[in-house]
Amino acid sequence: MEVIKTTEIAHALYRAHGDKAEWEAAQREMQLREAGDQSQAATWRAIRGNLRRLRGANQS
Repeated sequence: MEVIKTTEIAHALYRAHGDKAEWEAAQREMQLREAGDQSQAATWRAIRGNLRRLRGANQS
C-alpha cells in the first residue's frame, strides 16, 4: 500500500479512536498475521508507525 494511503488511514483511525487507535491497528495486524496474510499485516504495521508519529513523544 502506498505511504500516502497508510497515512490517510492512520489519520482517520486517530480521529475515530483517539489514543486507542494504535491499539486498534495492533489488533488488526495481529489478526491478519495469525490468518497468514503477511502483506496486509505489514500494511497495518506501517499504519501503527504513522499513528506513533501522530501522537508524538511520550511525556515524562
